[in-house]
Amino acid sequence: MKKRKALFLLIFVFLASVVGAFFVYPQNLISRLYQLSPWKLGLDIVGGAHLTYKVDTSNLSETDIDETIAGLRDVIERRINLFGVREPQVAISKSGGEYYIIVELSGVSDLSQAINEIGTTPYLDFREIQGEGEKASYVPTGLNGRHIKSARLDFNQTTGQAQVALTLNKEGAELFEKITERNVGKIVGIFLDGFPISQPRVNEKITGGQAVITGDFTLKEAKALVERLNAGALPAPITLVDQQTIGASLGKDSLKKSILAGIVGAALVVIFMIGYYRFFGLLASIALLIYVIFSLSIFKIFVTLTLAGIAGFLLSIGMAVDANILIFERIKEELRRGLTRTSAIAQGFKRAWPSIRDSNISTIITCLILFNTTSGFVKGLALTLLLGVLVSMFTAITVTRSLLTVFVREERKEA
Repeated sequence: MKKRKALFLLIFVFLASVVGAFFVYPQNLISRLYQLSPWKLGLDIVGGAHLTYKVDTSNLSETDIDETIAGLRDVIERRINLFGVREPQVAISKSGGEYYIIVELSGVSDLSQAINEIGTTPYLDFREIQGEGEKASYVPTGLNGRHIKSARLDFNQTTGQAQVALTLNKEGAELFEKITERNVGKIVGIFLDGFPISQPRVNEKITGGQAVITGDFTLKEAKALVERLNAGALPAPITLVDQQTIGASLGKDSLKKSILAGIVGAALVVIFMIGYYRFFGLLASIALLIYVIFSLSIFKIFVTLTLAGIAGFLLSIGMAVDANILIFERIKEELRRGLTRTSAIAQGFKRAWPSIRDSNISTIITCLILFNTTSGFVKGLALTLLLGVLVSMFTAITVTRSLLTVFVREERKEA
């Protein structure tokens, strides 16, 4: 890396670090910036509740269970959003043939109301438009979820386009025939919990209780509509079986201890690096500080921090200097072989890179497995550790190398 190019990179990184330091500071001096992107904190820090609901699937057939429960999960997520809960966690769990929906609510001000709203069975109904212009509004038709036998994913035999097939019971078929007859060329809205989930246009009078909802659906959109229709059409009552409440004071106390642990840990790492590697260690410590600022900036924008997530970040601080240690040891070996400082640095990075690459890839794979196969706090740990490893690779390789290129000078040879 040429010295001029390395200098420009360092200037850019330092400027970005200064901006990042103001951005991540909790009591942001730039208040407007802080309001635009506040810290997103999880249930275990700001308090809230961990709720477990049991799903009654006794009235469902084996083929309908998965779609109905997925639809219930979607409905619950939308209900939670009405209470302004940041980053709600809703997961499906199965144990001994029983199905459960696990809900994590953080920062809820009216928990009892949220529990009541979550626990109600989804209500599906069909509505037609009455009136014209500004006076037009949807009004109930009397056709609702209890009239629907099932909804399933289907495909147009000519175009292959995804669509949704509906099957109604006898009473529903009679109602649907009358509704479609008087609404040919008009829209009939399908509502779930009072929110429109589809607004198909009626092309002709439909008889026999069989209907198809067509449109420019992607496969994912068609599946989501099927799940929502089945959630409202096939009632699967949910019952609250467990509730764990976490007070905000407990979370704040744990947060303070985690921050103190992070400061002490980072300080010990810096002391060790400077004490053992001297000037090289000082440069590595500067790169570590930049790593901390960059990581926290990314977390503040993209991540909901939990205590487990903070633990993942603290773990990554120690791992962030692993690459530097490998590089410095390689550089020392090259210097003992008689190479100049510049050549030793270049060879040290070149020879250390395979080890750094392989170790970090192993950690990344582990984090991806944890993130995709777990839920809740463990997923938070995996995410912060993954992001930390990716940022540390940049700071250890790019920033540290730039610092060494700019500040390490060649030894003068005596005549």
